[in-house]
Amino acid sequence: MTKPPKPKPLLQDADKPVQSRPRKPRNPAQPNLPLDPMPDRIDPCLALLKSKPPKGPRWAFEVKWDGYRLAVHIEPSGVRILTRGGHDWTDRFPAILAEARRLPVGTAILDGEAVVFDEHGRSDFGRLQQSLGGRGGRRMSREAVLMVFDLLYFDGRDIRGTELISRRHLLEGLVPAGGEEAIRLSEEIEADGDTLLRIACEHGLEGIIAKDRNSTYRSGRGGEWLKIKCIQSEGFAIVGYQFSSAAFGNIGALLLAAKKGGELVYVGSVGTGFKADEAMKLRATMDQIRMTKPAVTYSGRRKGLVWIKPKLIAEIEYRAWTHDGKLRHASYKGLRSAADSAEVYEIIEQQDGDV
Repeated sequence: MTKPPKPKPLLQDADKPVQSRPRKPRNPAQPNLPLDPMPDRIDPCLALLKSKPPKGPRWAFEVKWDGYRLAVHIEPSGVRILTRGGHDWTDRFPAILAEARRLPVGTAILDGEAVVFDEHGRSDFGRLQQSLGGRGGRRMSREAVLMVFDLLYFDGRDIRGTELISRRHLLEGLVPAGGEEAIRLSEEIEADGDTLLRIACEHGLEGIIAKDRNSTYRSGRGGEWLKIKCIQSEGFAIVGYQFSSAAFGNIGALLLAAKKGGELVYVGSVGTGFKADEAMKLRATMDQIRMTKPAVTYSGRRKGLVWIKPKLIAEIEYRAWTHDGKLRHASYKGLRSAADSAEVYEIIEQQDGDV
C-alpha cells in the first residue's frame, strides 16, 4: 500500500496562520499612490456675520470659540501648527503638538481654534493672549486647547471638495466627542438656532456658528459659514488716544476707526476693559508710532489727544451702534496679533441701528 505523501511543513498545523517571509515595515515617508499632494497652507473658511440664526435642516450649529484660528498639519516628516496668517507657531503650543502626534492618522490637516478656558468653561481671548505673553510675546501656551471643527486633508486625500457632513463624519472618527485632551472636537449641537443662541447668551458665551451641511470647504467669507454673536465683537484700528494722568498707562480712552468705502472713518472711543500692565505696554507701543495729524476726519472736542499711525488693531466688544455711526457701550478686549491676520471691521450698510 502506498503511503500518503508527507505534508509540507506549511500545512502541518491548521491552527497556525499561513505566512510568507517577514515583510519590512513600510516607510511612512513613501506614500501609497495615487495620493493628493498635501497643501503647504490653506486660507481658512471664514464666517459671515449675521444678526439672526438661519432656519432649516441644512444648517448645523456649533459654539463660537474666542481664540486664535489654527491649522494643524500632520505629515510623515512631523507636525506643523500654522496661524491664520501662515505663521509657524508649532513651538508655541506644546500640548497641542504632543496630542497631534498621538492621533491615529498618517496625514491630516485639522482646522480649529486655540482657546484657553476660564473657570466656567468659557473660551477667554484675554487669557489666551496672556498665556502667550501678550501681543508680540514669545511665550509657550501649555494650557491652550485646540477645538477642532473641520478636517481638510485625510490620509493622503484632499477632502475640501466633499460636503461638510462627510468631512465631519471622518473628523468624529479621528477626534471623538467628549475628550479632555489638548485637541477636542467642537461638537455639533442638535437644536433650533434661535434656542441655541439664547442659551449660549445666557451662559455668557460669545455666540454660535451655523454651517451649511452640504457645503464644500471654500477659503474666504463666502456665506457657507455664518456667525451670530451675543455681544458684538470686532477688530477696529486704533488711531489715537486721550491722555489722562488718572488712568492706567495714562490712557483715558482709545480712539477707534473702521473701514468704509476703502477709507478709515472714526467710530468712537473705548475707555474701559484695560488692565494696568496691558495699558502700560499698549501706551509704550503707541508712543512709538505717533503722528502729528489724525488718520481720520475728527470733529470732536476732546482735549489731550495723541494721534498714532493706524497700525494696531484692537478687539472691541460693543452692544450696538448709535444713529450717527459710533460704537455704544464699547469695552477693550486686547490687541489682535499680526499672526492672526487681524482685519479692521468694514461698515457695509446701516439698518435698524446696526451697522
